[in-house]
Amino acid sequence: MWRVKEFYEPEDFKEETSKAENTKNNEQNEAHNTECPSPSGSLPTGEGGGRGSFPITSWAEDDRPREKLARIGAENLSDAELIAILIGSGNTKESAVDLMKRILKDCDNNLGILGRKSISELTAYNGIGEAKAISILAACELGKRREHEDKLERLDLSQPDAIYQHLLPKMRDLDVEEAYIVLMNNNYKHIKTVRLSHGGITETAVDVRVIIKEAVLCNATIVALAHNHPSGNIHPSGHDDQITRQVKSACDAMRLHFADHIIVTDGAYYSYHESGKL
Repeated sequence: MWRVKEFYEPEDFKEETSKAENTKNNEQNEAHNTECPSPSGSLPTGEGGGRGSFPITSWAEDDRPREKLARIGAENLSDAELIAILIGSGNTKESAVDLMKRILKDCDNNLGILGRKSISELTAYNGIGEAKAISILAACELGKRREHEDKLERLDLSQPDAIYQHLLPKMRDLDVEEAYIVLMNNNYKHIKTVRLSHGGITETAVDVRVIIKEAVLCNATIVALAHNHPSGNIHPSGHDDQITRQVKSACDAMRLHFADHIIVTDGAYYSYHESGKL
């Protein structure tokens, strides 16, 4: 279950309007994503010295959630900041970020609990209308679906035979050589498989720079290289040995674990790891 890494607790602010007035305010907030500063140029603030109606677009650029995401990545934003990007605005006393911090606090800072809220429960908060409530619930549902798919797709590739079985459907009927890399996390769980090249009958090109680039972009920590021998001969060539040394040297330099180089044929495989050549 997901939990907020960090959060701040704004002072509770009490609703003093009736339910009908609250609904009206929500509709107005849906229609107006920003408020203007006062004519004097001063910046309005809410209770407790918060930003209040001061719109996010008027914040220092380093503090704006959208700009922060573009600059330092989504993984470095709090849950409140990420959801604030979706809802766009808060209410007259809270920014979108402060409003989401308060809602998440009421959910024990647990996204699972937030995702189980009803539309009516979310619209009870001043500044959350039906459209914003639906956006919040849709985002939570997408997160749940992604987590489920990741669990299904992340194969355990800790053994050479598992890598062979994973690649065999792609390579068993080829009449030319192809090279693939299999990228994994620290627990040997599958992240991505990438075809590096489509070559000739007896050899295929492998660019070590592409291997390192793909691993870094996927945040992989473990790399396995594989290519097929259309002839059915599982024994490595001198060129295979040379490529293996080059890839291992590059992975060592980038602090990546080079797990194996596997030669694939229809019905058998050769593993550099199992043969003690890594």
